[in-house]
Amino acid sequence: QVQLVESGGGLVQAGDSLRLSCAASGGTFSLYNMGWFRQAPGKEREFVAAITWSGGSTYYSDSLKGRFTISRDNTEKSLYLQMSSLKPEDTAVYYCASSFRRTGVDLVRPLDYNYWGQGTQVTVSS
Repeated sequence: QVQLVESGGGLVQAGDSLRLSCAASGGTFSLYNMGWFRQAPGKEREFVAAITWSGGSTYYSDSLKGRFTISRDNTEKSLYLQMSSLKPEDTAVYYCASSFRRTGVDLVRPLDYNYWGQGTQVTVSS
């Protein structure tokens, strides 16, 4: 069982940057592909970014590409999301999630993730 704990959220102004972290425990971190999702009030959970187990490949929502950067440190068992040029529409609860390394996985799809963190709130004021 993998436990994921997000941190780094907060209240920022439009145009600011923020770095989210996700600390993993209870499993072998390098066995998992990892992803970030977000959910705004009244909306469905939305894919943000994903990274493969080795960090060799990254995937982004088309609408966020260029502003957000996902990375991981397998030694530290940590996942990161660097967010820049934040906009009010980026306001949401941000979740990290792990997907066991296997074939046929669609890292954009929440159902293909096995474990989720509790989320961290990001609020961007205009």
